[in-house]
Amino acid sequence: MVAIGTSKMNLAHELIGNSTPDEEKTAFFCGDVTVSYKELRESVHKFANVLRKSGVKPTERVMILLPDSPMFIYAFLGSILCGAWPVPINTMLGEDDYRYLLNDSEARVLVTTEDSKAAGITTEHVCERIFPDKRFDADMAAASAEADPHMVNPEDIAFWLYSSGSTGRPKPTPHKHVSMLVTADSYAKNVLKVSRQDVCFSVSKLFFAYGLGNSLTFPLRFGASAVLLSDPPSPEKVIDTLVRFRPNIFFGVPTMYNSLLKKMNGEQFPGLRLCASAGEALPPEIYKQWKERTGLEIIDGIGSTEALHIFISNRPGEVKEGASGSLVPGYEAKIVDDEGRDITSGETGHLLIRGESITPGYWNRPEQNELRMLEDGWFRTGDMYSCENGCFVYQGRGDDMLKVGGIWVSPMEIEYVLIEHAAVSECAVVGHEVEGLIKPFAYVVLNQGAKESDPELLTKELVDFVAKRLPRFKRPWDIHFVDDLPKTATGKIQRFKLRQSR
Repeated sequence: MVAIGTSKMNLAHELIGNSTPDEEKTAFFCGDVTVSYKELRESVHKFANVLRKSGVKPTERVMILLPDSPMFIYAFLGSILCGAWPVPINTMLGEDDYRYLLNDSEARVLVTTEDSKAAGITTEHVCERIFPDKRFDADMAAASAEADPHMVNPEDIAFWLYSSGSTGRPKPTPHKHVSMLVTADSYAKNVLKVSRQDVCFSVSKLFFAYGLGNSLTFPLRFGASAVLLSDPPSPEKVIDTLVRFRPNIFFGVPTMYNSLLKKMNGEQFPGLRLCASAGEALPPEIYKQWKERTGLEIIDGIGSTEALHIFISNRPGEVKEGASGSLVPGYEAKIVDDEGRDITSGETGHLLIRGESITPGYWNRPEQNELRMLEDGWFRTGDMYSCENGCFVYQGRGDDMLKVGGIWVSPMEIEYVLIEHAAVSECAVVGHEVEGLIKPFAYVVLNQGAKESDPELLTKELVDFVAKRLPRFKRPWDIHFVDDLPKTATGKIQRFKLRQSR
């Protein structure tokens, strides 16, 4: 383990080293391709040498727009090995988004496929384009399989991520060399108990903080293996992957668990020992159905791009439905009111966290840093939580919370009730103004069998369903039936778009 602040290091070198006890062990499965730890190490070193030959210098940005694949791994770790800062980005954006990200990051190198929407974009910063093709294969083949790591202080920047933009435009979020190791040694080791015998499979992609930890940091830190799915993670593809590769640990998001429950047709996943969830709070109804169908718990937790991975989590065998769980070792948390004062146990307030994996701050965003990066290392997550006896319960995003009749109302509480109704597939609750007052409105995606129902009768039925289970002031003022909900690529519902829809 790395002793923070005591010696020079390089994150990529820490993860792949000079050798492993079993170099022929498979590090990654990807379709019909397998990559051994030996092949991984050599390819990462070759990629670093290709960058150096192109004149790429330490701290210059290397933007990576690739599907989950061995080449993504080589580009990410190879960039870090030579001192450059890799910047993985979402593969599901549009050309204007990529232009913004290339300019904002001042990326010098773009690693992508020739048919990507970013391939032809020109900026004043991009000097080199790397397309994984036959020509690049030749460059890799000609490069040396030995590269000296660029050694730095553990607290120096290693890479950037962009926040998922659940409340607006993505923000550049740098992370330190030591941060990935912290997330592995805190969450993966203490909560998941990852070992070299495990095979990990993540629905969340490598360009997300959650997926990067699941598919890269954790398996490499502990000598395990990972399955990479290059295709979009449709429920059918995910089921096929679970059946074919028999992973031990599955990382999902609530939306995917819900979709899998609707698509599963008697499939068994005998290799699975643990299922994890993050990205958004897991509704208790989905947890119950998954456990009934598979016999497995879902270990729900909360993390963020800024913290790099999960900092509050349930524990295997000790899951509390509807709760995020307790603090992961190495992190601190507190809940405060609008003025920053600690609040009474059980009350709802703003969640602040502190830990070694927290970003040093958004790149070139002084106003947002002032709002989120507080004194003494505390970070304002933007989430509203309550906590009692060390158990944290999510109450929604700070800007999603509703004040109805002078009382705070969590949209999650209403959503959890609605999703128990047989007609409801997904839902989101936001506040709209009615005669100058904020009232809760529900946006509902119906299950297939309920789509022919009379909207007026079903609206009344759903409102009454909530009113019987929650205080009257929490019932939806109205129900809007929609085909789908606006989401980020991680599956987080973008409630701010629903608020803007009226």
